[in-house]
Amino acid sequence: MRNVMAEISVLFSYPRHIIFLIIRLLLAYGFAKPALLKISNIQSTIEWFESVSIPFPQLFAYLVSGIEIIGIVLLILGLFTRQISVLLSFVMLGAIFFVHWEHGFSVANNGFEIPLYYLLFLLLFATFGAGKYSLDYLFFKDGNHE
Repeated sequence: MRNVMAEISVLFSYPRHIIFLIIRLLLAYGFAKPALLKISNIQSTIEWFESVSIPFPQLFAYLVSGIEIIGIVLLILGLFTRQISVLLSFVMLGAIFFVHWEHGFSVANNGFEIPLYYLLFLLLFATFGAGKYSLDYLFFKDGNHE
């Protein structure tokens, strides 16, 4: 029975790396439009950050926009995935607490549902790495723990 379970485990590990790649690409895509909107009109972003009571709105507008833009590129490449996932997790925590929390959970009410899902996926990458289909694996052999 132990051998059967081991074989099943190996069989189900094959798509894991493809799934990690797909999730990385979807997250990068999900960050793209908001990041480009923030960076393309940074003054409006600063004003919006100020309106939702984010401290040091100018600093955080640039910081968040930069982290998101760099994050998109690094997630696509699967490079420094653990590190950028931690930084993007902080961005998602900020989005949850400063923007979405007061609206409750549901995405239909602009709640924190979607940023929470992003946060959970990012925490998976911070914990397990980018998978075999990444530059992390190619350069550092840091895909998923095997």
